Amino acid sequence: MKTSPAVADGDCLALVRDLDFDRYLSLLFVPEPERSAVAAIYAFSCEIARTRELVSDPMPGEIRFQWWRDTLEAPEGGDADQHPVARELRQVIARYGLPLKPFLDLIEARTFDLYDDPMPSVGDLEGYAGETASALVQLSAIVLAGGRDPGTAEAAGHAGVAYAITGLLRALPWHARRRQMYLPADILDRYGVDPESVFAGEETPALKAAIGELAARARAHLSETRARIGCVSRPVAPAFLPVCLVEPLLDRIEAPGYQPFVRPAQLSRLKRLWIYWRTARQASRKAPGA
Repeated sequence: MKTSPAVADGDCLALVRDLDFDRYLSLLFVPEPERSAVAAIYAFSCEIARTRELVSDPMPGEIRFQWWRDTLEAPEGGDADQHPVARELRQVIARYGLPLKPFLDLIEARTFDLYDDPMPSVGDLEGYAGETASALVQLSAIVLAGGRDPGTAEAAGHAGVAYAITGLLRALPWHARRRQMYLPADILDRYGVDPESVFAGEETPALKAAIGELAARARAHLSETRARIGCVSRPVAPAFLPVCLVEPLLDRIEAPGYQPFVRPAQLSRLKRLWIYWRTARQASRKAPGA
C-alpha cells in the first residue's frame, strides 16, 4: 500500500498536522512519549478517513479497509510492519494493551463513507460518531492513563458524538458537492428537505431547521460531556481537548445569518490555538490529579 510523503519516515505527527489540524493542535498539549502514541492513533484515523478521496469507486476502498483489518490482526513482524503508520500503531496497541475491537469497529463504520447511501436516522448517525470520534477520545484517554482504564467511557461517548456531529455540519457543503448525505433521513423527512436541493447547494428554511435540530443534538451531547468531565483526571484531559471547539462552532452554525454554502462555520488557526490553550489551562486547574 502506498503511503503519504508526510509519513515516509514514520512521522505520524506530520500526517495528523496535514490532515486533521484540530486534533494535531491537541497533541501539542500532550507530553512525550504519549504524544507520539496518540499521534499514531490519530494518524490511523486519518488513513481510514481519507480513503474515499483516494479511490475511484467503493471496491478499492473495501480492499484498502480489508488490508488494514488484516494488518492489525497480523502477527508481529512481516509485511504488516512495513507501513509506517501501521507499524507505529501496532507498537502502541502492544505497549498500552489497547483493545483491537475499537479499531476494527472504526474501519467498519467508515465503510459508510465509501458509498452514497443516505444516513438512515439520528440513531445511526450517533452510532457512526461513537465508533469513530468517540473511539478516538477513549483510546487516547487509555494511552494518557498509561494503559489503565481511565473511567471515561461515558464522557468519551458523548464528547465524540458532539464533536462528530459538529464536524459533519461544518463539512455539509463539501459532502454535498460529492453527493454524500450525513444529515439523517428521518430529520430531513420531518422538515421536508429534498436531498437533491442540498446537493444543489440550496439554502432553504427547511434545511436550516434540520441543521438547527442536529446542532441542538450536538449541544445536548456537549452538555452531557460537561456533566461527566469531573471523572477525567489531569493527565487524561488532553484526549478531550478537541471538544472545546464544539461550542464556538455551534455558535456560528446557529447564528441567524448562517449560510452553510456561502460562509461555512470556521475558526482561524490562531483562534483555535487560543481556545485550546485556554481550555488546557482551565483543565489543569480543575481536573483531579493522576
